[in-house]
Amino acid sequence: MKIMSRDFTRFEKILIVVLALILLGLAYYQFVDKPVRQAIINAEAEAQSLQIELDAAQARLAAAKKLQDNMDAIEASGQKSWMGSYNNSKAEIAFLNAILADTLQYSVSFANVTRSGDQIRRSFTLQYRTKDYEAAHEVMSRLVQSHDRCLVSAASFTMGRDGAVNVSQSATFYETMVGGTPDAGLPADSAKANS
Repeated sequence: MKIMSRDFTRFEKILIVVLALILLGLAYYQFVDKPVRQAIINAEAEAQSLQIELDAAQARLAAAKKLQDNMDAIEASGQKSWMGSYNNSKAEIAFLNAILADTLQYSVSFANVTRSGDQIRRSFTLQYRTKDYEAAHEVMSRLVQSHDRCLVSAASFTMGRDGAVNVSQSATFYETMVGGTPDAGLPADSAKANS
């Protein structure tokens, strides 16, 4: 049984070819062009994301290099200090006694120890008397250039009639809980209490 017994006319053949080309074009668009364009858009978005990550990494690298350069400069100048582990108080007291040994008289009083996270602050006040300004300057310099991290927050100098210099100053030794052993004198962590 013949369903189509006649030949297609020239117009019908052209119409079928045009229809086949349209179907091929739609298939190409749907299965080739559209996925490739989407892949390009995804690749560009990923490239932007990677560029942002690269910029952030370069900024961190620049900051780390600057910090390393600062640390190298400090080490080269001989002013390198470190934070001792908690409880470093015996070494700190021995250091204070050593730098104050050449003074005419001195007294040291420590405030309560404070803690914030792993950082321990041991604040103290010094009052000492030296024979002259140069000797007071030497004590201050040795304190500031201490091997242990020590920051002087305030200092006052008065000169007596005999040329002796009376010095009163406040400073803080810094310690860390890293490698330290907690004891009964360790205060509660103020950072945890505040959060």
